[in-house]
Amino acid sequence: MKTIENIMVIGAGQMGAGIAQVCAQGGYTVYLHDKNDEARTKGINTIDKLLERSVQKQRISAQEKEDALKRLTLSNRLQDAEQADLIIEAVVENLQVKASIFHELDKIAPTHTLLASNTSSLPITELAAHTKRPDQVIGMHFMNPVPVMKLVEIIRGLQTSEETFQTIEQLARNLAKTPIAVNDFPGFVSNRILMPMINEAIYTLYEGIATVEDIDTSMKLGMNHPMGPLTLADFIGLDTCLYIMEVLHEGFADSKYRPCPLLRQYVKAGWLGKKSGKGFYNYS
Repeated sequence: MKTIENIMVIGAGQMGAGIAQVCAQGGYTVYLHDKNDEARTKGINTIDKLLERSVQKQRISAQEKEDALKRLTLSNRLQDAEQADLIIEAVVENLQVKASIFHELDKIAPTHTLLASNTSSLPITELAAHTKRPDQVIGMHFMNPVPVMKLVEIIRGLQTSEETFQTIEQLARNLAKTPIAVNDFPGFVSNRILMPMINEAIYTLYEGIATVEDIDTSMKLGMNHPMGPLTLADFIGLDTCLYIMEVLHEGFADSKYRPCPLLRQYVKAGWLGKKSGKGFYNYS
């Protein structure tokens, strides 16, 4: 296994900031990179707030919070990848954007550096092909919110080496996460199961079978889910749900993954869920 000491996280949004936080709390030196000044500031402020909340709830000490923040460095230079043993990309779920970043990182990062993607559905094999180190490319799909959720899907691309896999699997355990091994197929495990369920809930609404509230109540009280599928879709973002369904539909060429027309309509209307103020529920 390779030794990981310095980690660079690309993207300071909700996922990237969460990944940076757990890595810093895990004792690693972390560079949180984002080219957007506002995103970097928002990212570090979010981390500070979440750590302070943990102090207030006596989950960690004030000293542990201070130590974690000391291990974090904000970065606006991709060149900082020169310092990293591992780079975890957590930018927008778009293959072209991610592939472009991997191509750039491959040129900057030292030859020993591992490249991981936090993608929730895109092919690791294809991302790896944009580098000259495909054996050192892997998927590391954290769940949201990262500091709370225990699961990490570790996705092997076709070219991923056993050493890379074992290094990342151990890293996940060091972060107090539970890793599962997944092969590189559209949607991996979690989204391949979750998204069709959400899509079917939307079809149930679309076909007039039940109201939004009753569909959610059915799954909460009938199946003991912590939240209903339509509420969950709003939290994930309806644009993200649509994108993942499109990846599944294209990847498997199976009509059972066809996105519901109502989902498409909501996204076209700009009703993206909680982040836009309106989705299946109104948050304004």
